[in-house]
Amino acid sequence: MAILPETPAVMKNLFVLILLIAVLTGCTEKSEKTAVLTVDDREKLTTLKEVLWPKAYREQDTVLLDQILADEFQLIDSDGNWSDKKFELDYIKKNKPSYDSFRFEIKRLDIFENGTAVVAGTGHIEGEDENGPYKMIYQSSNILIKRQGEWKAIASHVSGIKAVNHAE
Repeated sequence: MAILPETPAVMKNLFVLILLIAVLTGCTEKSEKTAVLTVDDREKLTTLKEVLWPKAYREQDTVLLDQILADEFQLIDSDGNWSDKKFELDYIKKNKPSYDSFRFEIKRLDIFENGTAVVAGTGHIEGEDENGPYKMIYQSSNILIKRQGEWKAIASHVSGIKAVNHAE
């Protein structure tokens, strides 16, 4: 087995190789990997999902929804249908919400060092229709990415829509 001579050039190349391997395999300090995230990212994501996103739909605010959704946004609804940002903007422009109240309960909010986040939880909808009062819940998961300091939704999935008793 050949042993490399310990010359300054060999040592420098070895150091660069070790550093490159550490960077490529993610073996750097956690604080370096999370430098793109700020202390208020959790608060921003909570406000976006619990306040701003529902407000955009409730008020048919296409400008606000346009700011929330990334251009490549896609949604899979509870029936397995796919839609995109253009469809969602057009939909809220033409369809006034029929519910009286809506709130989103976050059950998972994870922010990853690469500038992505998962926000998932339960949507609670209450209203009244021709059959009287109703209450429904559904599950939703959302993937967001941080671009130029702003969180943008790139994917949403809705499932498990069901009617619930008011006691629940």
